[in-house]
Amino acid sequence: MPLRNKIRPHAPADRPSPQSRSIAARSRTLPTSALSSWGGARLALTAFFAVDGLLFAAWVVRIPDIRNQVSASHGALGLALLCVSAGAVATMPAVSRLCLRYGSRPITVASLALLAVAVPLPAHTHSVPALGGVLLLFGAGYGGANVAMNSAAVEIVSELGRPVMPSFHAGYSLGGLLGAGAGGLLAGTLTAAQWLATAGLLGLAVTALAGAALLRSPAARPVGTASTAAPSGGTAAGAGRLLVLLLGLTAFCTAYGEGAVADWTTVHLTDDVHAGAQVAAAGYVAYALAMTTGRIGGTWLSVRLGQHRVMLLGGFTAAAGMLLAALAPPVPLALAGFVLVGLGLANLFPLAIARAGAAGGPRGVALASTLGYGGMLIGPPVIGFLADATSLPLALTTVAVAAVVAALLPLAVRRH
Repeated sequence: MPLRNKIRPHAPADRPSPQSRSIAARSRTLPTSALSSWGGARLALTAFFAVDGLLFAAWVVRIPDIRNQVSASHGALGLALLCVSAGAVATMPAVSRLCLRYGSRPITVASLALLAVAVPLPAHTHSVPALGGVLLLFGAGYGGANVAMNSAAVEIVSELGRPVMPSFHAGYSLGGLLGAGAGGLLAGTLTAAQWLATAGLLGLAVTALAGAALLRSPAARPVGTASTAAPSGGTAAGAGRLLVLLLGLTAFCTAYGEGAVADWTTVHLTDDVHAGAQVAAAGYVAYALAMTTGRIGGTWLSVRLGQHRVMLLGGFTAAAGMLLAALAPPVPLALAGFVLVGLGLANLFPLAIARAGAAGGPRGVALASTLGYGGMLIGPPVIGFLADATSLPLALTTVAVAAVVAALLPLAVRRH
């Protein structure tokens, strides 16, 4: 995060930098009307995060229908889905440069509009190559939106003078829950084409309304570009790049766990813990709700404990929960473990992205987001390969290892 616990500057664990103290001083001198305007910008950007999560979940819940429509095998579907990741990873660096040139807010609006337009397209494909092509476009919108939104969020965090980044990601989680829940409930009523078209129209409507509010709000000061771009500060620039890399690795380890849990929770609960299908589905819902709850309370925790402590405690909580979920035979203990995983992982990713943005601006957000997306991409297949070689419970313990690494990396970050 760009602000290192400046609410409690006496706390030794998160002593604010001179830059963060000056930001805090600016925020305290802002008139009430300006603070209200920034509150409006925060609300508008939260809506963007929420619709981003909703659109992605709306697509995910109808993947089986699209698979049948294009007559794809498991392998062919996997290759088509890989196009989402390819489009996102290819777009993220370019979007960071566009944010630097034109500002993160108009790029946020444009990226979400592209994502909303792309969401209905898979339902109109009838071959795997055509599906892969539209998923490249979908991934471009999704990856671009995540870089632009997080860059805009870093600016708003800086202007407000409070560590509110977790609240934006809580909006994403809530949108995902809404998209998955509504998509599941309407699966028997609406066809895939009708549902995805509805989601796309909703996305465009929110983009128009929230975009107008976001673009009308006060202009934000650029954040975090000096440390990575100063021509006369080679040492400072190198330290800034190292800091962003360490935070990107934190995002990578966190996203590795998120991707693994998303894809393997129900399988583990069904095959290894011998839970029923409904209980297994409830296990993932419990994990998702725990993560959403943790993000809603993330700002309060960051103010009370400091961001370093939140990340340390979060990583170790997620590690303990994953060991419990993977190795405990009783169903209630396994479910409790997944709840702890959700609570522990909740704030690691948003805090890492926020601090990468504070250190490196949009380029820092792009690097950390790309690494994080890579972790989410490789997590599920790595778990699958390890499960084939050993067992699924043992493979899932690698999530605990990654969470511990994510908990310890902030110690290295703190030295920089």
